[in-house]
Amino acid sequence: MKRILPFVFVLALGAPAFAQTVDSQGAKQLSEDLSRYVGKQAIEKGVLKVSIEGDAYRITFDFKALVNALPEQKLVKLDFAPYAMMVKPRSDGSWDVSMEFSQTGSFEVNGPEGLQSTQFTIKDGKGNGVYNPDLAAFTSGASTMAGMTMTSKDAKQHMDVSAGASTANFAATKSANGGVDVTMTQKMSSFVEAIKFDDPESGMKFPVTVKSPELSVDANGKGVRTKPLLDLLAFAVANEDEAALKANQAQLKSLLLAALPLWERLDGTYGFKDFAVESPVGNFGAAQLSTAFGMDGIAQDGKINYAIKASGLTIPAQLLPSWSVALLPTDIDLNFGGANIDLDSMTKKAIETFDLNKNPPLPADFGDQISADFLAKTPKFVIGHSTVKNGNIEVALEGEMTFPGKKPDANVTIDVAGYDKIVASLQEAAKTEPEAAQYFPIALAIKGFGKTLPDGRIEWAINAKPDGSVTVNGAMLKQADPVTDDSTDQDASPGEGNSGGAGAKLKP
Repeated sequence: MKRILPFVFVLALGAPAFAQTVDSQGAKQLSEDLSRYVGKQAIEKGVLKVSIEGDAYRITFDFKALVNALPEQKLVKLDFAPYAMMVKPRSDGSWDVSMEFSQTGSFEVNGPEGLQSTQFTIKDGKGNGVYNPDLAAFTSGASTMAGMTMTSKDAKQHMDVSAGASTANFAATKSANGGVDVTMTQKMSSFVEAIKFDDPESGMKFPVTVKSPELSVDANGKGVRTKPLLDLLAFAVANEDEAALKANQAQLKSLLLAALPLWERLDGTYGFKDFAVESPVGNFGAAQLSTAFGMDGIAQDGKINYAIKASGLTIPAQLLPSWSVALLPTDIDLNFGGANIDLDSMTKKAIETFDLNKNPPLPADFGDQISADFLAKTPKFVIGHSTVKNGNIEVALEGEMTFPGKKPDANVTIDVAGYDKIVASLQEAAKTEPEAAQYFPIALAIKGFGKTLPDGRIEWAINAKPDGSVTVNGAMLKQADPVTDDSTDQDASPGEGNSGGAGAKLKP
């Protein structure tokens, strides 16, 4: 089931010599080509069918035939109409592809958490594109739908999702360094997701509704190794038998290495307009909200990046003390991730080391070996320049952290514009609010460690060393932890000795 998906069939399309003629021989050859990626049983049992329709081939995926082909079991129940796509060879060796994916269906999964059922409808779904077998990707394509709904239920929650009109566009070009560069954009209107949590065991009932009049997605990949990945899929289909897999593991290793680094870079962003969350404790919202994620492929110096941006934030005032409402952020721009991430060395070492004829295939201490190698390359946790704003107040921070000897070595810089306004707000609130009165002297003490910059901002440069020491703007805030003797002392009191590292010890 994992590999029998409609779009996998498109990826598997080849460019046989007979591509210019649509006939019964061509349909037979296309079935054989597709069977390399979905298995011959899928063809023999009617899960996948290739037929001639006019001047094109019709590829049909029959969900009912799939259910009938599965081993007798009661875990999954499917009720989908068949999906079909039309594929037509072009004079340049590529293929015109079109499909209608309007659908009304349901499925049930009887798993460890009980029965989960899902019903969905896709209205007026259509797609078309041009597929290039040499790139194993669509060089161009687009899809639309008039709307969709989905309802999912299990023992503890009920979820309803709906969306209005949606459009998507995608394209691919040959990458200069191998693989393909791909792009995809999508816009969806009137997005609504309503979730009702109802846990009989805890008695918790909590409805939440997420809304946005427009949801957009932008994604792109650089140097995606589409053809080597297809070769791996074909190998998996041809070597489903355990004995065959063991006998051909040398080929598997070669294919795995050929697929590296999988991609050079993947990036994607989800964006919401007028984002709103309705809940029993109040309504949350943002005029604009976006989340972004990016990651390098399997590289020696890889990077991972996350970003969360929001403007026009609103938070229910009743959740917070009245004095703090004026200090709430209205705009955030958070950026963080990792750097110096060496996945290349550990992946290649794992491919070289594993032996399917052994149990386990990797040595028992292999995890410890690659973990030590990974940390030896000093991967970094990175805080990119991030800001939190409210009116004339802005808090900015950036820095990085490494873990030499599995202990943190961190450098973080924080600067604030409008810090005096924060202090003044706490001072005024302290007259009537006991909680604010507790925070006011802390705010004054923090300011005392700061450095005033020429533009009036106050800055704190914080350095935390692996020995436990902490400095702020060069001034020692905390001394290094005392060094303890790790040797065993037979006369030691409970809690003494065998400490395993530095750190102050408290005696009872």
